[in-house]
Amino acid sequence: MAINTDLNERSQQLLKTLVERYIHDGQPVGSRVLSKDSDLNLSPATIRNVMADLEDLGLIHSPHTSAGRVPTVNGYRFFVDSLLTVKPLQRQELDRLHKGLDTADSDNALDMASKLLSETTHMAGVVTLPRQELVCLRHIEFLPLSNTRVLVIFVTNEHEVHNRIIHTAKKFSAAELQQAANYLTSLYSGQSLAVVREQVLHEMQQDQQRVNQSMLDAVSMAQMAFENDDKSEGYVLSGETNLMSFSELSDMELLKGLFDAFSQKRGIIHLLDKCIAAEGVQIYIGEESGYQAFDHCSLVTSPYSVNEEVVGVLGVIGPTRMAYEKIIPYVDVTAKLLGAALNTKS
Repeated sequence: MAINTDLNERSQQLLKTLVERYIHDGQPVGSRVLSKDSDLNLSPATIRNVMADLEDLGLIHSPHTSAGRVPTVNGYRFFVDSLLTVKPLQRQELDRLHKGLDTADSDNALDMASKLLSETTHMAGVVTLPRQELVCLRHIEFLPLSNTRVLVIFVTNEHEVHNRIIHTAKKFSAAELQQAANYLTSLYSGQSLAVVREQVLHEMQQDQQRVNQSMLDAVSMAQMAFENDDKSEGYVLSGETNLMSFSELSDMELLKGLFDAFSQKRGIIHLLDKCIAAEGVQIYIGEESGYQAFDHCSLVTSPYSVNEEVVGVLGVIGPTRMAYEKIIPYVDVTAKLLGAALNTKS
């Protein structure tokens, strides 16, 4: 998504200085500040002329209340694609990420990755759960609880255990539940959850006269167990309240839109799904995401892999005025460490 803009070295240096200064201070940048910071020995008048050119190109603009300039989305994009120098993580930062993910088990590695991203960047950290088609069912159990409540325990991949409670249409004995579990395990073991859900729905729509009641009950319970499987199509989010501390996101309407988006999930999942196919770090700045709730935010993501297969994506959500040179390596390294941790624990 590079901006096709032919800037000479002087203009690039001034734009780089302006963006870096604005990211650091959060205040519009004037010509006097640029003349001190850019190391180009240019007069304020010359700098004003260059800034006017940059404004004509749509790379910076002037807020109504200030004589200084701030980057536009196109300005940030040119900066990220052409001028940015990514800083490697310091040893203590790497150690913190390693320690957090090395000590996490398979059930909370995703939560830990999201939490680490949030804590290290002071923004929101997001990790999508492994895609459903890559999660295989190994074993299922049904345990009777009170009345018509049944505890469903199913194992996916090698040893990831999931629990949920369903409410059946009638009360089943322990023996009937065991028979149903054996039937489903023999029928679906080794298949992905996506395929299991599709086949269960197909079974329910078939001529029920051809299926005995015990098999029908088993399939019905499987449908209840998997039909609202939010964990297979959701994400883990940490630190969303951190976004309230940024002045550019402090408007109540903006915050309401963001938090509504977080709670509804669907739009963000669609956006994150687009990042799964990308190689390495992907960056959406402002309205580039095509998602109105993120018009004042940037999203930096990277896919993570298990057994050399991409299964999900993680990232950081923050204001467009983020320190990209620091956020990018945090996201990149965390994705690699999460994949390594999940490979070790699978």
